[in-house]
Amino acid sequence: MRVEAKANLKNRIVKSELKTLAKKFKAAVDAGDKEAAAVLYKEYTGALDKAALKGTLHKNSVSRKKAQISKAINGITA
Repeated sequence: MRVEAKANLKNRIVKSELKTLAKKFKAAVDAGDKEAAAVLYKEYTGALDKAALKGTLHKNSVSRKKAQISKAINGITA
């Protein structure tokens, strides 16, 4: 039980950080700030890849999220 609780805590922390990054990225995209969005894109995709590598998120889920944010950042008109 202790191992499960420890893993659950670690997964919740990682998922919370991902949600925070997603909110920051969305705010930058909505504001039309391409430079800030590009920096956050790199940080967010790196965090997603790491979460998939560690097993926190499924690789297909990560791939889908990365495709969505790529589409969002490409939709910004500079």
